[in-house]
Amino acid sequence: MSDMLKIRSVIPEDFDAWLPLWDAYNAFYGRSGETALPREITHITWGRFFDGYEPMHAMIAERDGQLLGLVHFLYHRHTTMAGPICYLQDLYTLDTERGKGVGRALIEAVYVRAKTDGAQRVYWQTHETNDTAMKLYDKVADRSGFVVYRKAL
Repeated sequence: MSDMLKIRSVIPEDFDAWLPLWDAYNAFYGRSGETALPREITHITWGRFFDGYEPMHAMIAERDGQLLGLVHFLYHRHTTMAGPICYLQDLYTLDTERGKGVGRALIEAVYVRAKTDGAQRVYWQTHETNDTAMKLYDKVADRSGFVVYRKAL
């Protein structure tokens, strides 16, 4: 067995191994049971990762053929920068892998990819109760101080 962690872009054949991670991520944020994310949205999201016209991307953390974590990110324009910026939208690692560098490796891989793709910034948000994740985030990025507002339409 190898202890080597590999971060790579998803391929279509990863769907069945990616799906439990995606479902666990959504359950973590309360999207399960009666409030579960509709499967149609999951399939739309998965398809976007492979559509060259979409700015959405996905990478996974893998060791010995087992998927341990995922990260999804997308690029968008910004009014105060010439180049695009990268929004790291979803990050999840298996409970058994937390604290072992998987989340950090996924974030660092997004940094490398975003810089290669010409992005000038990577940013993300997390829930204020996600203390475990924020311990990592405080080490790998700066808190912006911005508060997020939203309204469902």
